[in-house]
Amino acid sequence: MDPEEVAVQEDEGLGWGKSLPVPSVQEMVRKDSQSVPERYIQDQNNRPLDSEFSPDLCEIPILNFSLLASGDGEEQRKLDLACKEWGFFQIMALHDLKAAEAAFFKLSMEEKKRYAMGENDLQGYGQGYVVSKQQKLEWCDLIFLVTLPPKIRKFKHWPVSIPGFKEAVEAYSAEMQKVTEELLANLSLLMGMEKEELKSLHGEMKQAMRMNYYPLCSRPELVLGISPHSDASTITLLIQDDELTGLQIRHKQKWVPVKPIPNAIVVNVGDALQVWSNGVQKH
Repeated sequence: MDPEEVAVQEDEGLGWGKSLPVPSVQEMVRKDSQSVPERYIQDQNNRPLDSEFSPDLCEIPILNFSLLASGDGEEQRKLDLACKEWGFFQIMALHDLKAAEAAFFKLSMEEKKRYAMGENDLQGYGQGYVVSKQQKLEWCDLIFLVTLPPKIRKFKHWPVSIPGFKEAVEAYSAEMQKVTEELLANLSLLMGMEKEELKSLHGEMKQAMRMNYYPLCSRPELVLGISPHSDASTITLLIQDDELTGLQIRHKQKWVPVKPIPNAIVVNVGDALQVWSNGVQKH
């Protein structure tokens, strides 16, 4: 499982998109842990080749957030290099959301359906970006919540019946907003702009949180938890499972597994930041 927090610029009136309803992978595995339905089996040319994987675990650049926040020049140079050469880095920060997330996915299927995505909305429980009945599906269930600004939250999709869930999400959201604003300030300076310039380009900053659940699969070589992609956001902040190496990033034409570090947040450059930096910062 991994919660993601993203800072994005949403065009007025476009919403967050929509996704067709599909069966829950978690429930499917609960009923039959050995079968992999055809629609989840990736086409041969979409399955990662052994030759495309790096044999080594990757320790992507690790930054000291306290030093960044204090304006340390050396740490800013490390941030600049990480964005230009990798498009990924890790920062150490406190967070406490995993228990609330795990509690949601332990709910019964009937209870989880109470928070299902609407017909024309990505917010809620389901699987995102399913646009046709023919496309291959990802081996993943998720719940997607818009968290900031508070006025656009849709609490009908928040499982508030779980004790402490709302409070954990709000606390995590506030903490990640502080991290986001500090990173954007440092990136603004590195791009030769005023400290608040990147933040101001967003207008009213919007934040969303995606919590992913990846059930065990009897044939993992046939499926993908999440297909290869770049994020449309400015930046994405991602928490990995501390015990499993699941995240892989594309670096120098190889897929490189990222070793989890307890209490670390993986940060990756999104499409918007790459555009705003004229391609200098890489997604």
